[in-house]
Amino acid sequence: MRALIDRLYTERTLSKEDFCSLLSRCTPEDSEYLFKLARGVSGKYFGNRIYVRGLIEFTNYCRNDCYYCGIRRGNRSAERYRLTKEEILSCCESGYGLGFRTFVLQGGEDPFFTDEDIVELVRTIKKSYPDCAVTLSIGEKSEEAYRKFFQAGADRYLLRHETANAQHYGRLHPPGQNLQNRMECLWTLKEIGYQVGTGFMVGSPFQTVENLAEDLLFIRQLEPQMVGIGPYIPHHDTPFADQPAGSMELTLLLIGILRLMLPNALIPATTALGTIHPNGREKGILAGANVVMPNLSPVKVRKKYELYDNKICTGEEAAECRFCLQSRMESIGYRIVVDRGDFRPVKKFENTVRSFYDV
Repeated sequence: MRALIDRLYTERTLSKEDFCSLLSRCTPEDSEYLFKLARGVSGKYFGNRIYVRGLIEFTNYCRNDCYYCGIRRGNRSAERYRLTKEEILSCCESGYGLGFRTFVLQGGEDPFFTDEDIVELVRTIKKSYPDCAVTLSIGEKSEEAYRKFFQAGADRYLLRHETANAQHYGRLHPPGQNLQNRMECLWTLKEIGYQVGTGFMVGSPFQTVENLAEDLLFIRQLEPQMVGIGPYIPHHDTPFADQPAGSMELTLLLIGILRLMLPNALIPATTALGTIHPNGREKGILAGANVVMPNLSPVKVRKKYELYDNKICTGEEAAECRFCLQSRMESIGYRIVVDRGDFRPVKKFENTVRSFYDV
């Protein structure tokens, strides 16, 4: 296996067959070897810096009915909410004071918020906080809408592809949702000029090792600036309630692989990792991740944005989340920094960040 890992380190990709072999046959010792290489690559480009994104979950209404998601349209038990513009801006205000320089507006695909509403929201945030980045994570939209958001000042867009295999995609989603449209959205976002993020669930129902290899090959082809992966965790009010959760070990292995594939990418240690294991986010950083995403949403709505069961950090204030993560990162030798945390091409990466202690 170490020969495959060394080749991935050198060539930044493998064949589908080799990816399958690596994912299937890696021993714990092989994984530790890979993680050491991944930390070295991450350290080369980012040092011990960890970037934070302030997550604002502004609506849990969704027009889609994805079989794995707790806020799916068909879940009649979900307690729905929408934040007002004033509430969203209040989240940004408190987050800015805590040192956040990226705000992530995430929600279900909620038709209540028109394209013009999103444009106005982005413009207002960028005008109020010109030194901050705005990331959108609001699903599949038209090319025209994506261009409007970009022209209004949106910097980044997160859209997980979930699986690169059309048959697998069809088993996770109802008719009417298709992989081709999702892929086209990702390529459109990249063409427009966004910093683009994609990703997938590890251990989702019916997923095979071959599916994961296809995910890696698609990501290598797309070359996104951000990749977010996390273990699948079931939700009790979905058709997949009885399915087993994904593996932390496999998720960590994939984070390490992604770091070797995309040396300067922004890769979060996700909340799902922290949910499946008490030290999951720390383990994600030590496997090659370099981003964490504390929650800036009002405490009153956090439990309502329940994509999966037992989500952590639903009862903490924004300051508690940030300082908790700061302490956790310091415990493993890393530091959270005040910086937009933009993707930078390898030759242009500069040391321009500050520690939270410097503000």
